[in-house]
Amino acid sequence: MTSVLVLAATLALQPDLRDAAAVTQLLTSLRAADPAVCELAGRQLTNGWGWWDGDITLPMPIPTPTPTPTPMPRSGGAVSVPHVSVGSRGAVPAAVLQAYRSALRDTSRCVRGIAARMVARERPDWALADFTGLAKDADAGLRETGLLGLGELEDVRALSALTAALSDREVPVRAMAAWALGSLERFDAIAALGKALGDASPIVRRRAAWALGNIEDDTALPHLERALGDRAPEVRHVALWAIGEIESPSGVPLIRRAVGDSDVDTRRMAAWALGEIEAAAGVEVLAPLTKDADGRVRQMAAWALGEIERAAGVALLTPMVRDASLDVRLTALWALGQIEDDASVPIITPALRDGNPAVRRMAIWALGEIESSAAVSSLTPLLGDRDEDVRAITAWALGQIESSSALPALEKAREDRSPAVRQAVRWAIAQIDDERR
Repeated sequence: MTSVLVLAATLALQPDLRDAAAVTQLLTSLRAADPAVCELAGRQLTNGWGWWDGDITLPMPIPTPTPTPTPMPRSGGAVSVPHVSVGSRGAVPAAVLQAYRSALRDTSRCVRGIAARMVARERPDWALADFTGLAKDADAGLRETGLLGLGELEDVRALSALTAALSDREVPVRAMAAWALGSLERFDAIAALGKALGDASPIVRRRAAWALGNIEDDTALPHLERALGDRAPEVRHVALWAIGEIESPSGVPLIRRAVGDSDVDTRRMAAWALGEIEAAAGVEVLAPLTKDADGRVRQMAAWALGEIERAAGVALLTPMVRDASLDVRLTALWALGQIEDDASVPIITPALRDGNPAVRRMAIWALGEIESSAAVSSLTPLLGDRDEDVRAITAWALGQIESSSALPALEKAREDRSPAVRQAVRWAIAQIDDERR
């Protein structure tokens, strides 16, 4: 805790990062800090700029979408979004760059990482040669730092050095080389990374799978298919992420084998990947995952069906709107709204009577997205719902549907006690009147 407080106090003073002495003093203080504290400082110093702490964080969707209706126009015109300009950083003084250059050989791995980041960001003429030299150093830690710098530099001239480092005797060095190759995003790195998927270390295999996904080329799919049979679940997990990132329909048949994986996170990632690819063939592959024993997997499967947006997904989502898990029910309703198929109206309608207002709101939103007049008679009673948000979103949905049969109920709702509801009602009536004209 003390070291955290010291760091907070140091950063609160906002040391002048354009002053070489201040930078040297800060790096010296971080050398003695706890690695976790040093990493926090690195994030702060680089303004969160691509900080890499030695592991991979995979992006995952928030699988419980919270749809917001299209905002009703307010008096006075559209809402303006202010633009904030942070201005130009300007060139870092040469003396400061030299301070970072000296820190590339620091005894602290974290300090070296900060220095490599900052040097790569500025791209001085000497950066490529310095990083390449470090990547060949006798010290494994320095080799790792050099490869980090080359990856951040994203210079194609580093390709051969990075490829060669995949054969290094040290795991952290091979892992960093795989990460750096992924950062280059070069098609001609795929073969070497595919070979790295056979590395003895699961850490290296995982990084290689990530790199192939970051390159986003479907020629990597045969390599990733083999990775789906990896004995380490974390490798299978990342391989599925990579297939999803590539977004090729050719990846759908490969994902099928992961649907029955014993690892929950792998099955969840399989559903996510199918949603990312958005191919119609993915609907059938998702079918077993909609009945998975784990609610998180079912929820992700519902999200994926919504992303694919095919009518064939409606039948799979039908039982999911009655799932024991609230998150699954909400996501299934959202997905039906995404698909926008009239056949979903009778499936969604019972949820309008759910005791949870969040469920009612999601069901109303979905019906508004579908825009079927068959939903009007079920929606109008909700203009009297006890929940203000439910009443407002009901008015929005009726405005979306644009059926004159909703006008009597909307006219009555003009006197609602809530200003937000009254505004939504006025908007809905105007929408319907415009349609009638």
